[in-house]
Amino acid sequence: MDRNNKNIQEEIFHLAIEALRKNVPAQTEIEIVAQEPAREIGFRPDRRIKMMIQEKALDYYAEIRTTIAKPHKLLLLMHKEKLNYPLLLITKYVNTQMAEQFRLDGIEFIDTAGNAFINQPPIYIFVKGNRPPEDVITAPLKRAFKPAGLRIIYAFLCNPGFENKTYREIAGATDVALGTVGWIMKELKDLGFLLDMGKRGKKLTQKEDLLQRWVTAYPEQLRAKLILGQYRGEYGWWQQKKLDPMAAQWGGEVAAERLTHYLKPEVVTIYTKTRQLNQLLIENRLRKDPEGDVEILERFWKPVEMWQYEDLVHPILVYADLLATGDQRNIETAKMIYEQHIIRFIRED
Repeated sequence: MDRNNKNIQEEIFHLAIEALRKNVPAQTEIEIVAQEPAREIGFRPDRRIKMMIQEKALDYYAEIRTTIAKPHKLLLLMHKEKLNYPLLLITKYVNTQMAEQFRLDGIEFIDTAGNAFINQPPIYIFVKGNRPPEDVITAPLKRAFKPAGLRIIYAFLCNPGFENKTYREIAGATDVALGTVGWIMKELKDLGFLLDMGKRGKKLTQKEDLLQRWVTAYPEQLRAKLILGQYRGEYGWWQQKKLDPMAAQWGGEVAAERLTHYLKPEVVTIYTKTRQLNQLLIENRLRKDPEGDVEILERFWKPVEMWQYEDLVHPILVYADLLATGDQRNIETAKMIYEQHIIRFIRED
């Protein structure tokens, strides 16, 4: 993590703790404990803390975020049951609607405005409706988590060792300008995600954290820009359909169902190139419909002839698609895909 982001996290942490103290009538003591690794579940909390509220000791893993997006909320839900300690979200601001949803989902949190949800019987605290503070600095979004950077990170996560290709090869494979590749690589090094080992080449590190950052940024920063349109076809048209992987691939819920045989798809997601869109529509008798259950997106990577998943996109993208829906029915399937197909890509050597 770069120094600027770390300083902002520290500021949010301390302001949220002070705001909590003001809302708790009894004395609140908070102790920061050295973090215990949680690598086995693919989730690394920012720190571990011990709080004393009304003479009761509460142990937490703390996750510190400047902002919260739907995919990040679903990541919290996915991982919180497997941690050795309860998970406490610490963030700049949680609005009234989100606070209520967090309470229903069992996600404990505190923010810098004094809003909070603590549920460790007999301790129960729920505060919502406090207005956001104006004096907390927000970290500018790093270039690595804007569209060009997300394309490059995706290629690195899906293809172990790809970070050692030349900048020109990386640019060609990701459709990112050669000059931009250099900036992204430097930033990934500064953020601690890319290690330069000299003659031994480069190594992608902290892959678990990098994946979490990627799936959180993907929906807004890249996915929203890829949508080619909404369509509708005949009922069940996709169920036995095979796509030519060089032309189009299944993403989202259809890909998830075929990987796990667990989810019943409600939305059909296809990734293709704009030049192949019309042929895809004709072959499958798809018609334009703003309310249709078929979403078609621009493919942002270059397919390879021998593809392990045939006409399915990479499991990392399926995982991100599921989280982007904001729909809790996809959480269990996302967990399965993570555990069955993704862990091997992000396991540290």
